[in-house]
Amino acid sequence: MPLTSPIEPHEYPLDALPPIIRDAVAEVAAFVQAPIPLVITSALATASLAVQGYADVRRANFLQGPCGLYLLAIADSGERKSTCDGYFSEPIKDYDRRMQEAAKVDVDAFKAAHGAWEAERDGLLAAIKATAKGGKSTDELKRNLAEMQRAEPAPPRVPRLLYGDATPEALSYKLAKEWPVGGVLSAEGGAIFGSHGMGRDSVMRNLAGLNQLWDGSGQPVDRRTSESYRVTSARLTVALQVQGPTLREFSVRSGALARGTGFFARFLISQPESTQGTRLFREAPPEWPAVSLYRRRIAEILERPMPIQEDGSVVPPVIGLSPAAKKAWIDVHDSIELALSRGGELYDVRDVASKAADNVARLACIFHILTGGGGAVSEEHVAGAARIVAWHLNESLRFFGELALPVELANAARLEQWLVDRCRAEGVCAVKWKGALQYGPVRKADDLRAALRELAERGRARLVEAAAWLIEVNPLLLEG
Repeated sequence: MPLTSPIEPHEYPLDALPPIIRDAVAEVAAFVQAPIPLVITSALATASLAVQGYADVRRANFLQGPCGLYLLAIADSGERKSTCDGYFSEPIKDYDRRMQEAAKVDVDAFKAAHGAWEAERDGLLAAIKATAKGGKSTDELKRNLAEMQRAEPAPPRVPRLLYGDATPEALSYKLAKEWPVGGVLSAEGGAIFGSHGMGRDSVMRNLAGLNQLWDGSGQPVDRRTSESYRVTSARLTVALQVQGPTLREFSVRSGALARGTGFFARFLISQPESTQGTRLFREAPPEWPAVSLYRRRIAEILERPMPIQEDGSVVPPVIGLSPAAKKAWIDVHDSIELALSRGGELYDVRDVASKAADNVARLACIFHILTGGGGAVSEEHVAGAARIVAWHLNESLRFFGELALPVELANAARLEQWLVDRCRAEGVCAVKWKGALQYGPVRKADDLRAALRELAERGRARLVEAAAWLIEVNPLLLEG
């Protein structure tokens, strides 16, 4: 009996990536043995983070904006995303370290100046209090206090690009008050989706704030108990790995907000197949020529002066599309639009698809800067970006189709795919229960039993007792 109408995953179009990314990804994947889309997520996230402060992209007249990406990989912990991030993000970390070190003198000078200012202000406040007690006029003292408030020393803006598990509220504050370009690269997306900032009372505000940061628009933040502020113009990259159950729980908790506000629509989503259970030991290669080339290019980009304004905002120069590239982009835009109609291929993910053409331009701009291109973005980069975004659209169809299923059925579908892949790879027709619990996509025993019941009721798999408990797959599934 049928389980669902699954949407088959497509093979990632590796040849659509520029060689500087593709070769580095191949080098890391060969050693780390993480899923290819996960490795690519790390590479694209670092490139986006490095480039976004130096260029905006113009798609057409009155259509321009940031080139930063939001990336979301749905995968279990242990898939080695942090390891992959480390291979690509080292130039970002080195940049942050150097900037922090270079700013020490300025930071120390600010602390001293601010300490002196606080002492003077406290003295003035004490004088106002004493004068008022004596029944004398405090008008002049108050004027002096107002002038002193205006003269409060401002902290130096110290570049910092990389954040870990910052909450949306903390992130917007740092972009407004410290440095207007940054990125959240985290293998523990649950720390963000499950944070206090994503609670029932604040989720709407924080989703809207993250949406505005993706758009590059201004964002006022009003507070009752502390300083209010405004994010005037900032650039943000987000690259998260989150477990399926965590994301499902967040979707349930936020109701229709995550999709209704367009939050998920901004992400390039992937659901890579796990490689756990197949990653046998490999010696590290003595040299990493492709990764070294990638890192040098990222470091070169970061050496440029960033276009930071006096008010602390960033206003990157705008790069347009060449005539051929613009024609290719319009073709992509129109083909997506036609697929959004009722009954169209992208109707069920029309929120995501509506942002796809924007993401094509963003990705093409990143390719353009990373490869050292001058002038306008080329048709070649738009074509490559379009193929990659199309792959992610298919992943969105898979993810949202699964998200709409009851949890038991969704787990059953994921379990079956894993069982079939494992049996085909090993040339067997059954998998040990303990192995499925340890390495499969459903890691809780009760959830695994519930998923297996769904498969057994449909005659697709069954639990059998032998020397050990085995999950036996119907041979018809293994035959395709």
